[in-house]
Amino acid sequence: MSDPDNTHADNGSDDQTFSMFGDAEMGAPKAGYEVLARKYRPRLFDDLIGQEAMVRTLSNAFETGRIAHAFMLTGVRGVGKTTTARLLARGLNYKSETADGPSIRLDPAGEHCTAIMESRHPDVLELDAASRTGVADMRDLLDGVRYAPASARYKVYIIDEVHMLSTAAFNALLKTLEEPPAHVKFIFATTEIRKVPVTVLSRCQRFDLKRLAPLELAKHLERVSAREGADVSAGGLALIARAAEGSVRDALSILDQALVQTTDGEAVSEAAIRDMLGLADRGRLYDVLEMALAGKAKEAAGETASQLHDGADPLVILKDLLDICADIAMAQVTGEEFQAAGPADWTERTRAMAQRTSAAQASRYWQILLSGYQDTQTAPDLNIAAQMVVLRLAAAAQLPSPEEAARMLIAHGGDAAGTAGKPERAGAQTDANESASPKNFTEIVALVDSHKEAILSGEVSDFIRPVSCSDNTLICDVKTGAPPNLLRRLADFLIEATDEDWDVLRSDEQADTETLKERRVRVRQEKMDAAADHPSVKAALNLFPGAELVDVQNEFADGQEDNVVPLDPKIAAKG
Repeated sequence: MSDPDNTHADNGSDDQTFSMFGDAEMGAPKAGYEVLARKYRPRLFDDLIGQEAMVRTLSNAFETGRIAHAFMLTGVRGVGKTTTARLLARGLNYKSETADGPSIRLDPAGEHCTAIMESRHPDVLELDAASRTGVADMRDLLDGVRYAPASARYKVYIIDEVHMLSTAAFNALLKTLEEPPAHVKFIFATTEIRKVPVTVLSRCQRFDLKRLAPLELAKHLERVSAREGADVSAGGLALIARAAEGSVRDALSILDQALVQTTDGEAVSEAAIRDMLGLADRGRLYDVLEMALAGKAKEAAGETASQLHDGADPLVILKDLLDICADIAMAQVTGEEFQAAGPADWTERTRAMAQRTSAAQASRYWQILLSGYQDTQTAPDLNIAAQMVVLRLAAAAQLPSPEEAARMLIAHGGDAAGTAGKPERAGAQTDANESASPKNFTEIVALVDSHKEAILSGEVSDFIRPVSCSDNTLICDVKTGAPPNLLRRLADFLIEATDEDWDVLRSDEQADTETLKERRVRVRQEKMDAAADHPSVKAALNLFPGAELVDVQNEFADGQEDNVVPLDPKIAAKG
């Protein structure tokens, strides 16, 4: 792939230097300022960043003549779907003085390229499905399918946001898509691939355009800034790359905004971009995490409060801490190959924390932050909630790592670390919160109860239908109406309560088991039905007209109630 710097717009009039979707005529000077997102749009396949697999597939298809009749381009906003569609239309109809056939090598521009780029070629028809969704619009578009191209090799139909088409419009399209004429090609683009009928998808060659990684996007922004003669700090470019979430268009739009943060030719600082985006200071976030992981709760909470006082968004703080924690895990895996998407200082600090943290600890911290991020969104005071998450992180850092806990168990002959130094109780079993991890669902419920987690205990009893429990993994079905974060909260509790990794997963199929509440209701009803059929109860009910059976009590040990007839019914008269 060539350097993306090739995507800049020169001032000359050569056909090779136009902006792919510029509004000006080829070679004519631009009127007014051209935003970066338009100025640096790719005009050649080589200019596409991060889409090497797609370019390679198209190149091989064109060279071998195995060209599909329909293409589906999917991906998030700003990754180049529409740009790629128009490049593909050019490639299918490429013809120059030295080449006459489909090609991804579009330099120099062919005889049809200018008209296609300016959306005025009679054989390349575009439809925005977001504004024209009806079957009548589709029929109008397809009306000319039976006619041969006016001048190009193929008649190309580009339908953007194709998922917006109505069912009737899809049906109208499908017939043509099943048996298209040899001179017709379709190119579809969508951000919602799941909304496209499978009958349409199965007839297309699909390309998933990838998001750009923050590091790759930051490097591209650095090249664009250099082209623009702007000096933007590496930290600032990294912030823009992260804020863009993989979208090149979004990144260039934010960079456009950043370049006007100073008008005197001075460098655009990280602080200026951070203020523009409403972000927290990344360096100070490293400080918070380092303090928390060192168990310095007071210092970590104080620094968090200071950032909140300075105007940082509490959710952005937690999201950035999540990103740093994920970087720590990646640094543990990749070692010296790890590079943070920002200044060298970010990389050094991340690697240092990775060396001081075990893989299990990094996973635990990430889970705590993820849980805290989700809980903070519904908290009445977001600032306080964010500080509590940081305090929870500091508290978890003071616990022994899972590896250390395992060694302590072995060293103490299987006793839990929490029992060291405590007097032994002859003939007594250890409490649930002092033993090792629960082995079944009943023990999980007992552990929740022993920690007096009343809300969690009630929700587990009301909504979870256990399927299996083994190797610190609970697989279960969840009854309709359960809180959306119930399984995550139960997993977080088990991790914290047992100091071990736990997974609580939803079963792929509906379970045949009952929730604890359903079982209690069923067992009670069975007792009531059995008691109502007992001769003594029937006699009592007949003796007192209007009386009803309200409760049944047994004087048997736990576990026997399902196998005996209750003998102590409670009867009360109505009114």
